Amino acid sequence: MQTARVSYARLTAMVLCLLAAGCTRSPEPTVESGGVAVGSSTRQITVDGRERTYHLYRPPSLPTRAPLVVMLHGGFGSGAHAESAYGWDALANREHIVVAYPDGLDRAWNVGGGCCGSPGRSNVDDVAFVREVVADVSRRLPIDPDRVYATGISNGGMLAYRLACDTKLFAAIGPDAATLLGPCPSPAPVSVIHIHGTADRNVPYDGSPGAGVARIDGPDVPSLLAMWRDVNNCAEPSTTTAGDVTTSVASCPGGRAVELVTISGGGHTWPTVPIDATETIWRFFARNL
Repeated sequence: MQTARVSYARLTAMVLCLLAAGCTRSPEPTVESGGVAVGSSTRQITVDGRERTYHLYRPPSLPTRAPLVVMLHGGFGSGAHAESAYGWDALANREHIVVAYPDGLDRAWNVGGGCCGSPGRSNVDDVAFVREVVADVSRRLPIDPDRVYATGISNGGMLAYRLACDTKLFAAIGPDAATLLGPCPSPAPVSVIHIHGTADRNVPYDGSPGAGVARIDGPDVPSLLAMWRDVNNCAEPSTTTAGDVTTSVASCPGGRAVELVTISGGGHTWPTVPIDATETIWRFFARNL
């Protein structure tokens, strides 16, 4: 009888403890209804019969409708490298956005014109892959379809242009050290910010053939941005220079804009000085829907 009373007392104490605010178990990772934990995770999806992967960063706090940035690595890179190298996770925590980092097959992307690497040679449909990445993230997290953006460096920036040419998914794109390859006959209006150094040897600013393995041979950068101003029916750009950075901004209907940021003497990099490319691109995205 004494044992029964003790057991009952212990059970009562446990129930009261669980109900009390100060009696909790060890904290567990917060998970949304779609099964996405706070922080970094890796997902696998099948596109065109191929198993593809992407990395996803979900900050601790998200609004009801969150922006999504797709960050596309350069040639010989990976989604994991892009996540660790370019500062988007820290920005995601501050700005409450979701960031996806897709992995190119054999560390490259098919962006048109036979570029680049084995995906370019075998005509892998990387546009379909990125479409499915956006769809997969949107099924699991509260993504605002009007605030989906793509950015990337080099080969990844070229894929951002390809996405702007071949889809209507993105409110804005932000290529860095990149160009447009392949046809782009009838793109939809989209905001564009392009960052480029005048001393880039892999994707030369003046449109001459690049010195890298892929021998990139696209249009000169000012002409490329003029094309996007025409697509968007923009006004004439205004230009300002501060030190080594020249910024040309054109306002366009629908709240869109086309902006070229030229870094005098800048090379084939994701710059942190004299500008921070991540901050610069995000500020543009945030004000251009």
